[in-house]
Amino acid sequence: MVSQQIKIAMVAAALVAFAYIVPHSGSFVVLLATRAMAFAILAMSVDLLLGYTGLASMGQAAYFGVGAYLTAILAAKFHFGLGWDFWLVVLLGILIGAALAALFGLFAIRAGGDYFLMITLALGQCAWGLAYRWNSLTGGDNGINLNARPSFGLDLGNQVTFFYLVFAFFAVSMVLMYVLVRSPFGRSLTGIRERELRMQILGYNTWLHKYIAFIIAGGFGGLAGVLWAHTNGHVSPETVVLTTSVDALLMVVLGGAGTLVGATIGTAIVFGLREYLSTLVPWWQYMLGGVYVLTILYLPMGLMGIPSRLRQRIASQGKSEGSKRLATKPS
Repeated sequence: MVSQQIKIAMVAAALVAFAYIVPHSGSFVVLLATRAMAFAILAMSVDLLLGYTGLASMGQAAYFGVGAYLTAILAAKFHFGLGWDFWLVVLLGILIGAALAALFGLFAIRAGGDYFLMITLALGQCAWGLAYRWNSLTGGDNGINLNARPSFGLDLGNQVTFFYLVFAFFAVSMVLMYVLVRSPFGRSLTGIRERELRMQILGYNTWLHKYIAFIIAGGFGGLAGVLWAHTNGHVSPETVVLTTSVDALLMVVLGGAGTLVGATIGTAIVFGLREYLSTLVPWWQYMLGGVYVLTILYLPMGLMGIPSRLRQRIASQGKSEGSKRLATKPS
């Protein structure tokens, strides 16, 4: 069994290698990696709910979209957030994502299972409807273009410099979420996921725990939206569409729920496959859907669950071979 310290060291080494290799891999790879990291923050926020709390949310795109729209509106219409005030926009994006999650959570957390999923889906669609219909503020179907990136002593117009900025946000977000899930509060979330009734008997306010986790995930979703707006350069209702929430959920399932790193790996695979398959065949969506189906059928614990499945298989084979020797041993 690999110790936790070794796992942390392996993840840290992978991040350092990623930060070194990508900038030397061409402008397209840098842009793709930057987008993937911004979206990976959203995927990790979904994993915080699904993997650690047992809540399958289909409305995470709402917090992602509200952070992106806030950034685009302030930058395009008020020229705010393009200097040192960018950090204020980041804070506002986190707060507005958390505030919207606090509002939605009052309706969603009281439900469970499929009802929770359907309520978050409906609330997410409400956010999409506002983005699509409120033309005077959001630009409707045309969306909002961001003509410039922030500049505060760093040349963020340079792709590599902006890559490192997003990488810093991504790494800090991963560390903060890891500390959260390893804390007593995070352990209680895992207990709620495994057996909520038992946690209630032990005296835990499970509703409040889930509500706080829901708000925290919304805050990280808002942060991801702020970074996505500047990475993509354009914000439209497609940012808030249901597909965004579904993609984030499937990325978590593909990589492995309840690991955080799995959400990142799933995001990288999906972004990479999309770009590669779209250059090969026009029906690449079906191939990507096939990957999802095969993962759910044959790797229910995701890619991060492969080592544990291999250990279980080796152990079961060892037991079967041992029983055979005992059966064939002469008395």
